[in-house]
Amino acid sequence: MGEDGVCRNENRLVQATWLGALYGSTGLCALAVAAVFAFLLYFAAPVFWADNAGSVLSLAWRPLDGSFGILSMAAASLALAVSAMLVAMPAGIGICCFTCGLGPPMAARLVLGLVRFMTSIPTVVYGFVSVFALTPIIQAVFRGSSGFCWLTAGLTLSLLVLPTVVLLLEGPLRDAWEHTALAASALGLDASRTLLHVALPRARRSIAAAAVLGFSRAIGDTLIALMLAGNAPQLPLSPLDSIRTLTAHIALVVSTESGSRAYNSLFAAGLLLLGAATAVNLILRRLLRKTA
Repeated sequence: MGEDGVCRNENRLVQATWLGALYGSTGLCALAVAAVFAFLLYFAAPVFWADNAGSVLSLAWRPLDGSFGILSMAAASLALAVSAMLVAMPAGIGICCFTCGLGPPMAARLVLGLVRFMTSIPTVVYGFVSVFALTPIIQAVFRGSSGFCWLTAGLTLSLLVLPTVVLLLEGPLRDAWEHTALAASALGLDASRTLLHVALPRARRSIAAAAVLGFSRAIGDTLIALMLAGNAPQLPLSPLDSIRTLTAHIALVVSTESGSRAYNSLFAAGLLLLGAATAVNLILRRLLRKTA
């Protein structure tokens, strides 16, 4: 066998090794996800099949009366995540438009650098600052409010989600801008109209993907809701209501209970959260497949 043949065999061996490593990593990830699903199903099933299964799927969380309903907390999780995205998405799109063509290059680089720096700030810092900076403002503006409510948590959570939205959207929007700016300029469109009527519609799939991932980040956050939302297990009927999300509820109960019926109901809460995260990821895969 000549030198070329030895080289080809070595390349095939390296390629086979890399493929084996990739398939092995993929298999391990799939097994880990399946194990999490199986774990939650195994422990959540008795909760749903018990005589008082209906109490888990109710609105009332009164452990002393034997009511372990988690639906009010599921509604609070959904309301908090949606409200945060209603603030974060327009702000994120505006920042991306500024950095992709509307703003001066130096200011655009500074803003983008600031957004990237925000990703390195721990979540607890956002919550801690809001406790001492935002909560007193809410108390002063809305007399009678404790400040620890859906509104405070939603505003802080939108700040936490903002970098996710911007960093996912900025690249595709910049590509769309660079590919269409010259033709749009030849047609007489200025920068703002080019972004609004050409680049943004061209990047609509990326906007949807940023919204889905941002929502997934918002609904899975624990610390912001735990520190700022008030932790009252009730339906979110007003932005000034104290609410408790599923993630905060799990953290609170795990820290004080073990082996009780309240503790067992957490597996149903975890199953709901995992189902929501899976649904979001499936939506994202569908969007990305359409974009490709």
